[in-house]
Amino acid sequence: MKIVTQVKLMPDAVQASALRSTLRTVNDLACWVSEVAFAHGVPREYELRKHTYAHLKASGLGAQAAQHVIKKVRDAYTTLHANIRAGNLGKPKSKRRIKAESKPITFRPDAAQPYDDRCVSWQLDQQTVSIWTTAGRLKNVRFACSTDALKVLQQYRKGESDLIERDGAFYLIATCEVPEAEQYEPDGFIGVDLGIVNIATTSTGYQAAGRGLNRYRRRQVALRAKLQKKRTKSAKRRLKERSRREQRHVKNQNHIIAKTIVTEAERTGRGLSLEELKGIRTRVRLRKPQRVALHSWAFAQLGDFIVYKARRAGVPLVFVDPAYSSRECAQCGHVDRLNRTSQATFACRRCGVVAHADRNASRVLARRGADAWNAGRESRVPATP
Repeated sequence: MKIVTQVKLMPDAVQASALRSTLRTVNDLACWVSEVAFAHGVPREYELRKHTYAHLKASGLGAQAAQHVIKKVRDAYTTLHANIRAGNLGKPKSKRRIKAESKPITFRPDAAQPYDDRCVSWQLDQQTVSIWTTAGRLKNVRFACSTDALKVLQQYRKGESDLIERDGAFYLIATCEVPEAEQYEPDGFIGVDLGIVNIATTSTGYQAAGRGLNRYRRRQVALRAKLQKKRTKSAKRRLKERSRREQRHVKNQNHIIAKTIVTEAERTGRGLSLEELKGIRTRVRLRKPQRVALHSWAFAQLGDFIVYKARRAGVPLVFVDPAYSSRECAQCGHVDRLNRTSQATFACRRCGVVAHADRNASRVLARRGADAWNAGRESRVPATP
């Protein structure tokens, strides 16, 4: 299982200048390679190398750096074409799709640049790196990270690392190959119902209320509106800062929620049953005031965090269809639109049970997860002759 670990570089003034100049150079050349690729109909990487490699070498890039610039450009076009095929950029004649297809891809001056082990070497005991730049190789560049991140790097770092610049600071994002723990046989399942009012509700009673996060987002929306009216350079800079701050805040909350859920499942020896929510934005029709709440809801990130933490801990995990889980009674299985009397209250019209709506839905998901797990286990058992 691949995860990424981020460390913050602590260069001196000369080293910082060399790193900044390197990023500017490689990204300017990446824009040039992108123009060449666009002019030649985006050929394959080997063919693109024939048109660009000599110029990149003559521009001062090393062999490996030149290869990485070409590969970065080709990967960007591969991602663009995949998004077009998936319909993520709209229909064939939409303005957004025409704009994406009509000009070459460009790269920001501080965009990430990949480094392999020949371009960057790690001295983890000293917490320093030796890294290639256009001004020569920089040695003994210090970095800072948490104790847990350093331990992961020492044990599992493998593959490329990306150098990025953010708000004047430099970071290395390293790829780590972490082995998955062996799954145990679950003693039942914990259903996890994801929502906006309550971010996550489990069938065991844990509830992560979304009131505080939603209040924080509303405050950020109001602040962004004030800054957008100014239209000054400093206002635009502050808008970017606030956007990243909000992302970090939401990411931290999702990490806490995911860790709590996975730890509870591991402690009780049970598995996790999650909703399959991919494509929910295209399936659900909402009024305009509700769209902001849905599109700012980081349910995909929370789901990804739960998945990778469960895989590291060996917790069995299944995805189930969430259709009508909010209308189905966990006690008798009766499905009725009128069972959901309000956002927070569920009252079954058949058996009369009254429960918190999200708690009832999580119990329905728990049962569906157990059924899916048992069905999969039975299908793996060979038939007796």
